Amino acid sequence: MRKLIELTISPKESSKYLNGYPLIPKELLPNWDKVSKEGTILNLLDTQKRFVAKGYYGRQNKGYGWILSTQKSQKIDTNFFGLKIKKALSTRADFFDDKSTTAFRVFNGDGDGIGGLTIDYFDGFYLITWYSMGIYSFRDDIIKALQSEVNYKGIYQKKRFDNNGQYLDQSDDFLLGEEASSPMIVLENNVKFAIYLDDGPMVGVFLDQREVRRCIRDRYAKGKTLLNTFSYTGAFSIFGAIGGASKTTSVDLAKRSRPKTQEHFEINGIDVANQEIIVEDVFNYFKYAIKKNKLFDIVVIDPPSFARSKKHTFSVAKDYTKLLQDVIQITQKNGIIVASTNYANLSMEKFKLFIDKAFKAQNNLYEIEEIFTLPKDFQVLEKFKESNYLKVIFIRKK
Repeated sequence: MRKLIELTISPKESSKYLNGYPLIPKELLPNWDKVSKEGTILNLLDTQKRFVAKGYYGRQNKGYGWILSTQKSQKIDTNFFGLKIKKALSTRADFFDDKSTTAFRVFNGDGDGIGGLTIDYFDGFYLITWYSMGIYSFRDDIIKALQSEVNYKGIYQKKRFDNNGQYLDQSDDFLLGEEASSPMIVLENNVKFAIYLDDGPMVGVFLDQREVRRCIRDRYAKGKTLLNTFSYTGAFSIFGAIGGASKTTSVDLAKRSRPKTQEHFEINGIDVANQEIIVEDVFNYFKYAIKKNKLFDIVVIDPPSFARSKKHTFSVAKDYTKLLQDVIQITQKNGIIVASTNYANLSMEKFKLFIDKAFKAQNNLYEIEEIFTLPKDFQVLEKFKESNYLKVIFIRKK
């Protein structure tokens, strides 16, 4: 029997939850030791002891739990999760019909009604990612619910939680059905990606940048030089090369970035010898490029929200403007900077201010050409702006 605890909240908080706000923050309860076990059901009551909302306790970087229902009698069981998954699948029906893209998100956490949980689709295989021990405690019900709603080749999982918020052992990533090949090849707008469902916390591509990559390929890359920084497995570079870029340069500190990027070029029939893949601290590369007066037609910057190397510590909130100043110096006149961040606590308005400040510091004019946020399969909540975390701006240097 799952434990249930009642918590009394203020009128202001009651109004917020009745209006659809999903996150249970740490500040809601002064002493969380009272709620000792993650996965505990929380009934939130107003000061008159009237029911407001039902959620669960589960610690992750965003907060200490999520609202699941505003119905007091709602049972949080297999049927509950099945209805949520069924509704989410219905909103992605057109994705299943599109043979040019065989990798996308089918369940996006709080945007689909269950914070702390995502489910991705990879050409018949489903990948469940758990972001807290709290949501993982519902594992059996959620897996049964998914099984009942989809036809699958296989089901995998990723556990993205522990005391330090790090990825847990992946020895039990494979759950049900048949095992996927390693790598398995999926399509995104007819471009091939090599996906690894059982090799660490990430699979080889960030699905939320799909429309950005297509835009680079279809509208900007032809005949241009492209620098892809914090390049991971080179996804932006692949789309640039396929779009006709004269040359791509991919820079990432991680040693694995070279073989992973090479693999993506090769499976798409692109001669790696005509591209440049550099394993180096991006900040050191900027210094080198500025010193050598290297200029690029397109520069993509998609840094992690926080990063630390031997010589540099980077935070989007504190350092993005300086990062842009470096990028401006190595971008050709009339060139394009693709500035991206997935930092949820930064608004689009403030991101634009970062850009404006950087260009003014470099005495350069600019124009904003395109703006992207999360694609359609990454469902978001209007009442929870942080859920629409992705911000990508195409900037033309004048």
